[in-house]
Amino acid sequence: MDAAYPGREASVHDILELASHYRTAAILLGKCSPRGKSLSHTPRRFLALHSIELHLNAFLLAKGHESNKIRGLHHDIGERSRWARDAGLVFRKRTEAHLATLKREYVVTRSDPAATLSQVNRVMATLEQLSQKVRKVIDPDKPTSKKTADSKL
Repeated sequence: MDAAYPGREASVHDILELASHYRTAAILLGKCSPRGKSLSHTPRRFLALHSIELHLNAFLLAKGHESNKIRGLHHDIGERSRWARDAGLVFRKRTEAHLATLKREYVVTRSDPAATLSQVNRVMATLEQLSQKVRKVIDPDKPTSKKTADSKL
């Protein structure tokens, strides 16, 4: 393992699988998070945002972007999504608009519990659409329906 750049040797499929595990964790955590307490959803939001970032990373790597260039984006999900769009990933308008607002939400989520952020349902909806589209590009022969993805739970 390269301590300076962990994950540099990970394959597209490794990253996609890791993204899927974070997605599953976010879904499971949502099932036991108390309603009406926004702070209780912070860990779920963090897992979902990390999954979004990993899905975008997998897509960009699959499209030939170099891992060091992707890493240079730090945790800017908005810029990653712009790169993905430019590489051919098509989003719904609301999802594209939401992704553009996620420039610093990942960093803010892990450090500022009092911050005003997008609603966790919107983050989860964005994750669902993104995960289906990225899996369809990287693993076109595997089923991508929500029902199939959630059957692992």
